[in-house]
This record gives sequence, structure tokens and C-alpha cells, in this order.
Amino acid sequence: MTQTIFGKIIEGKLPAKKIFENEHILAIEDIHPKAPVHILIMPKKAYRNFQEIPSDELFILSEITKVAQEIAKEMGVEDNYRFLTNIGLKAGQSVFHLHFHLIGGKELGPIA
Repeated sequence: MTQTIFGKIIEGKLPAKKIFENEHILAIEDIHPKAPVHILIMPKKAYRNFQEIPSDELFILSEITKVAQEIAKEMGVEDNYRFLTNIGLKAGQSVFHLHFHLIGGKELGPIA
């Protein structure tokens, strides 16, 4: 798989404002935020998208979920945020490294 911008950030080749990092997960501020809180949470291992996580590696979703809950609480949006991932071009995926958007801090309204 060709290295994405997220792969370069994970390797330290590009800068990003890190919010959280451990052995498996990196969370960074989105450089084009859609709300006052817009954090990107991603596995360090490169999966193209949600559909491509092998069944024996689904533990990563549990870790991402835990990190998202912790960040939402730290950011003061734990009772009003959106948590989503896009799968494929037609769904709006623009970087093909699995990542989740944690968006909050304002009224968001319906998605589509």
C-alpha cells in the first residue's frame, strides 16, 4: 500500500498536533476542522478502511473506541459529539488509511 499522509505523520515524517498516542493508536487535530473539536483517531497499522480490518485484528476497534471516549471527555464533549469513519470515495473518504472523526463542540444537525 502506498504510504498516505497519515502514514507519514505516524512515522514522524510530517508534523501534526498530537492529542493522544500509544503503541497502536494516534489521535491528532484535524487541520481543516468542521467544529471546535475535530480529532482524527487512527490505528498506527495501515488498514485502507473499516472493511479491510481482518477479523483477527478487530481488537483495534475496541482500542479506538476507548480512546475516543477518553478524548471526548477531556474535550468536554462527551454528551454531544459525532464519531464516524468514511469508507470509499463515494462516502467521502479522501485518505485511504482507516481513521475516525470525533467532531463536537457545537450543534451538528443531521448528516445527510
